[in-house]
Amino acid sequence: MKALTWHGTRDVRVETVPDPVIQEPTDATIRVTSTGICGSDLHLYEVLGPFLTEGDILGHEPIGIVEEVGTAVDLEVGDRVVIPFPIACGACVMCESGLQTQCETTQVREQGMGAALYGYTKLYGSVPGAQAEYLRVLRADYNPIKVPHGPPDDRFLYLSDVLPTAWQAVEYAAVPEGGSVAVLGVGPIGDMVCRIAALRGLQVIAVDLVPERLTRVRRFGVETIDIRDIDGHELADVIRNFTEGRGPDAVIDAVGMEAHGSPMATAAHRIAAFLPDRLAERMMQTAGIDRLASLHAAVDIVRRGGTVSVVGVYGGEADPMPMLQMFDKQIQLRMGQANVRRWADDILPLLSDDDPLGVDTFATHRMALADAPHGYEIFQHKKDGASKIVLTP
Repeated sequence: MKALTWHGTRDVRVETVPDPVIQEPTDATIRVTSTGICGSDLHLYEVLGPFLTEGDILGHEPIGIVEEVGTAVDLEVGDRVVIPFPIACGACVMCESGLQTQCETTQVREQGMGAALYGYTKLYGSVPGAQAEYLRVLRADYNPIKVPHGPPDDRFLYLSDVLPTAWQAVEYAAVPEGGSVAVLGVGPIGDMVCRIAALRGLQVIAVDLVPERLTRVRRFGVETIDIRDIDGHELADVIRNFTEGRGPDAVIDAVGMEAHGSPMATAAHRIAAFLPDRLAERMMQTAGIDRLASLHAAVDIVRRGGTVSVVGVYGGEADPMPMLQMFDKQIQLRMGQANVRRWADDILPLLSDDDPLGVDTFATHRMALADAPHGYEIFQHKKDGASKIVLTP
């Protein structure tokens, strides 16, 4: 089959690789009909190379058709399914608590990490990913979300990651009814966060520096700030002007280590790319080299007693945090990978023909799997209005 494989920093290629096969009774295989490029895939493209092996298959946002099932799987050949990006058992204490990303059955203990993920480095199990023609689905006795045939793939595709990730970010923000939330970064996740929060009747203030992205969320009644237009004013002061001078009830950081404004972190990431893998891994895991501009801004912006919900990915263990300010403001901080199966049943009723979240038109680009390297390039550099790219194998 054809699949997108990693070969180095900013070097991904579509190659022929072996077809996946059933290995366990709980396995299934699917023919992938659509698969997304996620913002977190850009971390693999640019930053997290030390944790990848040449030839690793990337991707974790698939929808497809069941081709084969193991003896323990209650699916039929021909079923249409969305595959969540975390791999969970559904029966352990963590899964039963709704924390599928902490599944005690699939935790990658040798790396000290949570549940295994598709296509996301050896930190999360080196599981072959979904930017491919076919995918081996692990724990298919629990994880697949069966969806009806008929509507286009885009109607359900984002159940794999974008929708539950954004939904969890809003849930974790715990905004009171009729309250306010600032969203830092409106790439695909931040964009969907805005739509969900607006649908709930919240005052939503979106911050970004890409005009096309701000235009997208403005259509959903979101107030927007282009950070390039602040002209030396503090972002927190500008946002307080929207919220009676006190700041929003919550801030959602949808940027993470892709944030701009940290030359030291940028230099450290580039240095790590040239180190031997073992040294680079140690540096990436233990050095404070994330771009923390967005997270620091969130702490500054949120009202006293408010909540910061972090959905952007961070990686360094020694990142300096403004603990005095966080303590003094009594800030609550919530974060984590999305527990997809916990939220899927809440989201599915919104994927109707009325399409209140605009999923049918959410993708800015659709392209063939063969064009995936170009998709990564324009997504990374924010070219051609790229915000969400969907590949068709």
